[in-house]
Amino acid sequence: MNIEGLITDLAFILLLGAFVTVFFKWIKQPVVLGYIVAGFLASPHFEYLPSVANEANIDFWAQIGIVVLLFSLGLEFSFKKLLNSGGSAVVTALIIIVGMMMSGFGIGHLMGFNYINSLFLGGMLSMSSTTIIIKAFTDMGLKQKKFASLVLAVLIVEDLFAVLMMVLLSSIALNNSVEGSELLYSVGKLLFFLIIWFLVGVFVLPSLLNRMRRFLNSETLLVVSMGLCLGMAVFSVFCGFSLALGAFVMGSILAGTSLAERIEHVVTPVKDLFGAVFFISVGMMVQPPILAQYWGPVLILAATVIIGMIVFGTFGMLVTGQSLRVAIQSGFSLTQIGEFAFIIATLGMSLGVLDSTIYPIVVAVSVITTFTTPYFIKLALPCYDTLERHLPRKLHFLIDRYQKQADHSDAAGRPWGRVIKRYTWRTLLYSILLIGILVLARQFIIPYFENIAGEWSRLTCTVATLAAMSPFLLALMMPLKAAKTNYGAAGTVPMVVMMIFRYLIAMAFVMRAITLFYSARVGLIAVAAVLLLVALFFSGRLRERMLRMEDKFFDNLNERDLRRSGKKNAVVHDLHQAYMTVGSGCTFAGERLINSDLRHRYGVNIVGIQRDSCYIPIPNGQTRIYPGDVISIIGTDEQIEAMLPAVEAQLPEPDEPVDPSKYKLVSILLSDTSPLIGKTPRTASFSETYDALIVAVDRGEEHIDSRPDLVFNAGDILWLVGNPVKLNKLK
Repeated sequence: MNIEGLITDLAFILLLGAFVTVFFKWIKQPVVLGYIVAGFLASPHFEYLPSVANEANIDFWAQIGIVVLLFSLGLEFSFKKLLNSGGSAVVTALIIIVGMMMSGFGIGHLMGFNYINSLFLGGMLSMSSTTIIIKAFTDMGLKQKKFASLVLAVLIVEDLFAVLMMVLLSSIALNNSVEGSELLYSVGKLLFFLIIWFLVGVFVLPSLLNRMRRFLNSETLLVVSMGLCLGMAVFSVFCGFSLALGAFVMGSILAGTSLAERIEHVVTPVKDLFGAVFFISVGMMVQPPILAQYWGPVLILAATVIIGMIVFGTFGMLVTGQSLRVAIQSGFSLTQIGEFAFIIATLGMSLGVLDSTIYPIVVAVSVITTFTTPYFIKLALPCYDTLERHLPRKLHFLIDRYQKQADHSDAAGRPWGRVIKRYTWRTLLYSILLIGILVLARQFIIPYFENIAGEWSRLTCTVATLAAMSPFLLALMMPLKAAKTNYGAAGTVPMVVMMIFRYLIAMAFVMRAITLFYSARVGLIAVAAVLLLVALFFSGRLRERMLRMEDKFFDNLNERDLRRSGKKNAVVHDLHQAYMTVGSGCTFAGERLINSDLRHRYGVNIVGIQRDSCYIPIPNGQTRIYPGDVISIIGTDEQIEAMLPAVEAQLPEPDEPVDPSKYKLVSILLSDTSPLIGKTPRTASFSETYDALIVAVDRGEEHIDSRPDLVFNAGDILWLVGNPVKLNKLK
C-alpha cells in the first residue's frame, strides 16, 4: 500500500468535504448531502478538479467508517431496546421486504429483465440504508424521537434478514431452487453466534469495565472501546459474517453498561471523521454518463423506492399498533436504499447471473434516494397534517381504536404467556451454550484427547464433555426462582409443561454428547444414569452457583437501570447508593446545594459529583449542580425513586430546530411615542413579549449597563439580543 498516496487522497477529500459542507451549512441544507456532492467533485467523473489517485484508498477508509458508524448505532440501540420493540420491528421489516421485493420483481419484469435479474433487483430495493438514516437523524436532531427508535429497530431487523436473503438468492441463482438445509443452517449459525456473543459479552464486559473504571479516563476509554469494536469485527469475519455485524454487536453489548454515555461521547469524533469518508465514497460512485443513458429506469426505480417505502413502511407501523403520526414519520424516513443494495449487486455479479447494466443503475438510484432522504423526513409532518385533515372520520376512529387495542393487549399479559416466555428464553439461551460446548468438543476436545489418551480417548472425551455440560444441564432442568410465587396457581400448569419439555431437551443433549463417541444404544443407557448422577450429587452446590451466575448476568444486563436506582447497591441497613445523570430539565440545576434543599424535600444525601473527568467528593452547600453531572446519592429505595424523575427530567424538544444564526445584537432608538418610555427592563418583559434580552443602553454620550430599575427615556438607544424580525415591532 502506498502510504503517501493514501494520506494524500484522505487529505484531498477531507479538505474538499470541509469546504462543501460549510457551504451546505450556509445554505441550510443537510450535511450528508454536502458529503455526497464532495464525493462527486473528487471523483474521476468530474474533470474540472483533481481526482483521487486511487479509489481503493477511499474504499479502505470508507470500510472503517461503516464499522465505526454501526458501532455507534449499537451504543445507542441496545439488545434490550430491540427486544422491547422487536415485535413491531420484525413485522414492519417483513412487510417492507416482501412488498418491496414484489415491487422490484414486477418493475424488473416490465423493464425486460429475466427472472433471476428481477429477483436480485427486488432484493436490492428492499433494504433501506442504516448509515444514511443515522446521519440524517443526527444532523436533524431527531434521534430521541419515538419514531426514530422504531425506524432504527426496523433497520437492524432488515440487516439481519439481508444475511438470509443473500443465502437465498445465491441458492436460487446456482440451483434455480431454494436449498432448505443451507438456508436453515445459515439462520441457525447467525442466531447461534449472536446469542453466544451476547451472553459472553454481557456476562464479562460490564464486570470488567467496572473493575477498570478508576483507570478509564477519556483517552483510555476510547482505546479500550475501539479495541473491543475492531476485535469483535475481526472475530465476526472469522465466524463467516461481516465486519459491520461484529461492530454492531459489540456496541449493543456496551450499550447496557454504565459507561455507555461516556463511550458514545469519546467515540463521536472518530465516527464523524470516518463517517464523512464513507458518505464521500458514496458520492464518488455517481456516473453522469450512466445517468444520461439510463435516466428512465433510474427515475422509475427511484420513484418505486420512495413510494414503496412510504406505503409499506407506514402500513407496517399501523399494523403493529403505532399512531398515524409515528407511522407516517417512519415510512418517510425509510425512502432510500444503501450499502446492502451494493453488496447484493456484487454477489450477483460474482455469481455471473446479474446483468452488467443493473449495478450502475442501482448506484444512481441509491445516490438519488440518499440525496432526497432529508427532504422526505422533513415532509413527513406536513403530509401527516394534510392527511389528518382530509382523512374520513370513520377511518380515523378505526385507526385510533386499533392503536388503543394494541396497547391494551401488550399491557395485559396472561400467566400462561408470561411463564412460557420466561422459560422459552431461558431454555433457548442454555441450549445455545450447550450447542457451543458440543461444537467445541467436536472441533478441539476429541483431537486433543486422541493424541494424549490413546485407547482411553473416547471415555476421556465423553467425561470431559459431560463435565463441561453438567452446570448448564442442571440450570436448564431446574425451575425458575420464585416462579410459582410470582405467578400463583395460574402458572402451575405451564410450569409443569415446561418442566417436562426442559427435561426432554436435557436428555437430548446428553444423548448427543454420548453419541459423539459411542453408539446410540450406549447413549440411551447412559443418559438416564448421567442425569440421575447430576441431579443427586451436584444439584445443591451447582444450583446455587448457577443461580448466582444468572443473577450476575441479569444484573449486568440491567446495569444502567440498577446503577441509577441503586437497588442492588446497599450500603447500610435499608439505604442504597444510586448514580443519577442530571438532565437538562432538572428543576434545581444551576442552584447551590444549600438552596436546593434536597435533604428536606427528598431525605437523601449527595456524597459525590462526577463532572466530566473531575470528581467532587462530599460537596459542600456552595457547590452547584449542572446538567450532565453524575451525582452519587444515598437514600432509601422510596426516596431515590421519588427523586429520579426530578433529576433526570429533560427539556422538551422543539418541533422545529432553533437556528442560532437568527438571534443577533440589535440597536433600537426609542422615539417620543415608543411604548417603552417610562418602563424598566423588569416591567418591559422583553423575554416574554419579544423573546429578547436587553444588554445595555446608550443615553447621549453615556453607556449604561442594563439594570432592573433603569427607566427608559426618549432618545435612548437600546441594545438587545433577539430575533430581528420580532424586534422590528419595537421600531
